[in-house]
Amino acid sequence: MTALATDQQDERLRSRKEGLRGALADVVERARGGDLGVIPVVVGLIVIWTVLQILNPVFLSSANLVNLTLESAAVGVIALGVVCVLLVGQIDLSVGSVSGLSGAVLAVLFVGEGLPVWLAVAASVVMGAAVGWVYGQLFNRFGVPSFVITLAGLLAFLGLQLYVLGTKGSINLPFDSGLVNFAQLDFVPDWLSYTFAVVAAVWLFVSGLLHARARAAAGLSARSMSTLVTRSVALLAVLAFVVWYLGRTRGVGWMFVLFVALVLIMHYLLSRTRWGRAVYAVGGNVEAARRAGINVKAIYTSVFVLCSTFAAVGGILAAARLAAANQSSGGGDVNLNAIAAAVIGGTSLFGGRGTAFGALLGIIVIQSISSGLTLLNLDSSIRFVVTGVVLLLAVIVDSVSRRSRTSHGRA
Repeated sequence: MTALATDQQDERLRSRKEGLRGALADVVERARGGDLGVIPVVVGLIVIWTVLQILNPVFLSSANLVNLTLESAAVGVIALGVVCVLLVGQIDLSVGSVSGLSGAVLAVLFVGEGLPVWLAVAASVVMGAAVGWVYGQLFNRFGVPSFVITLAGLLAFLGLQLYVLGTKGSINLPFDSGLVNFAQLDFVPDWLSYTFAVVAAVWLFVSGLLHARARAAAGLSARSMSTLVTRSVALLAVLAFVVWYLGRTRGVGWMFVLFVALVLIMHYLLSRTRWGRAVYAVGGNVEAARRAGINVKAIYTSVFVLCSTFAAVGGILAAARLAAANQSSGGGDVNLNAIAAAVIGGTSLFGGRGTAFGALLGIIVIQSISSGLTLLNLDSSIRFVVTGVVLLLAVIVDSVSRRSRTSHGRA
């Protein structure tokens, strides 16, 4: 009787996994256990867009959304690096200064020294990677908290940025350069945008099918074919609509495509590679990861390098978008918005929880608030207050869900 009951229970579990209804039931079950994923940020984004659209019908216009995507790319890339550091339970407070220094190095080498733009870009990215490597050595060898290391870096690289720019304080990039055109004027042709949408849907189906077959071969529950087809078709419909709607004005900018491509690459590295599993393991429990044979120091170094590298790339994109590098590059709210975007996107401050897509969703939330309040002609002080409230709510949700996971034995 026991074996029969077990078989019947397994059959019920398998049947519950079938179809879209089963997928939704699985999401609800995981949410009850504290595994909220991106649900809070998606719900928050829907609420923010609804309110801002009611207050100003221009907000969801095609032209404004195109601007929103372009303005999100630079800080979004920086936030992607912050996600990597937060996943191991650390922090980098210097991403804004590193991005500003990267823009200054680019401008000096490209405009001041006359080097080819690709060489200036490469030098700026290498500089960012070197900063991350130094952070990793200080953290691993001397045990200095990342908060202190990166706070010192914030101040030091801000001073270095001012020194590199010199007495001019600002260097303009040529408007006819390929880098500026890439950030301001280059948009994906409609046919290629639709091709990207189809490729994304096919990739989602194929990767899901391979994953489902691997789980089935191991005797584990897996998504049904109908579920895989349904979610792929849904993704294709959403992406096709986005491409069509943005195409009513200028379309999808290449700079935003680059940002999304980096998100997809990091998502693959974090979810499908040994390195990614090691990152989550270190963020979940450092000692357990060390005893499992993971080179913890190497993981720490790698995430610091990635974070500073992405900060440098974000600084290059920001300089190209502005067509200039100046003393305020990387300053202001760049640092805070990058960190806030990572947290609002669902990356846990406690480590071990979060995805690369959190950077994409988080920066869209922040940029939506900024764009919407600007359209309403409200003072920038209101934007800081609203962003701070949203950030606080995100941290509260993270803390509550963490307690829920602990009570359900999923922490």
